[in-house]
Amino acid sequence: MTKVWDVIVIGGGQAGLAVGYYLQKKGLNFLILESKEKAGGSWPQYYDSLKLFSPARFSSLPGLKFPVDPNKYPSKLEVIQYLEIYQKKFKLPILTNSKVISVERKENKFSIITTLGETHQSLSIINATGSFLTPYIPEIKGMDSFNGKVIHSSEYRNTDSFINERVIVVGSRNSAVQIAVELANVSSTTLAVRHPVKLINQKIFGKDLHFWLRIIGFDSFPFRKFGKSVPISDAVINSDRFEVPLSEGKPNQKKMFTSFYSDGVVWSDGEKERVDSIIFATGFRNDFPYLINIGALDDNGNPLHLAGESKSVPGLYYVGLEGQRSFSSATLRGVGRDASYIVQKLTKHLKNNN
Repeated sequence: MTKVWDVIVIGGGQAGLAVGYYLQKKGLNFLILESKEKAGGSWPQYYDSLKLFSPARFSSLPGLKFPVDPNKYPSKLEVIQYLEIYQKKFKLPILTNSKVISVERKENKFSIITTLGETHQSLSIINATGSFLTPYIPEIKGMDSFNGKVIHSSEYRNTDSFINERVIVVGSRNSAVQIAVELANVSSTTLAVRHPVKLINQKIFGKDLHFWLRIIGFDSFPFRKFGKSVPISDAVINSDRFEVPLSEGKPNQKKMFTSFYSDGVVWSDGEKERVDSIIFATGFRNDFPYLINIGALDDNGNPLHLAGESKSVPGLYYVGLEGQRSFSSATLRGVGRDASYIVQKLTKHLKNNN
């Protein structure tokens, strides 16, 4: 007889681990499906120099404090290690190399099919893959004719392969600025922007910005719970004193180019410039093709949900989406709150349908 789980969690990154913590506390039978060889989400794929923009004291998942100086801004490696410790401490049931390719729903049960050819059945699903799986690069005239290198920021690791090159980084938010400032030390680098970079101080009156966001309640205010859009800031947190290199033109900023030609780009003023490499720090798009057949997505492939609860499929929930409930929903510091909220919702659903 095929086992029917109370919950299948899709994704073993920070969202999936936080969900697992609360499901375990509720005593529910659950399984976490992770597409990669190890749990940890997107963190291993980020650039080497990445640091959290919030200090460790605000960056913990539920039940386990980040094991570094509370005032430190943890590195990518420290986050990866923390997630490994978290998984082991709570002995969360994670099945790796199990990418979900299809979900079916029949008679109030879900069938989840993976690339291993396995089918798992459950009474509910929490999709915890987040919003950072599918890089977005906009269509720009002439891109196919460009002979240089074009990559997304998710493919960038370090400066090694860009030394002495002419490089353009497209974007004006945190990752774009951090990558461009780093590259400007070894190459001629420009930030191609729609609007000039806006900086916001990391510390205000001696306290980290996130302290004030928490004090005033903005960081965790559940906007989506009340059907309101979550405000997403385009300001860059000035974590490494970006104003100095930016003011010195390292990197400089130029209005976004309009097209490519074989050797480079054409700027908005018509100037043509030879370029070696272009890095698009232009964000990500939702990509949940396995949920299409059960009517969970809108025409643009985005989840039909309110604060993480599916509006079209009973028993389907989300954790880790950008702006899911609050300003911090897709972050280490905020995903735990959403996980707790969703597990409470899911528990009521199971109780009412048993």
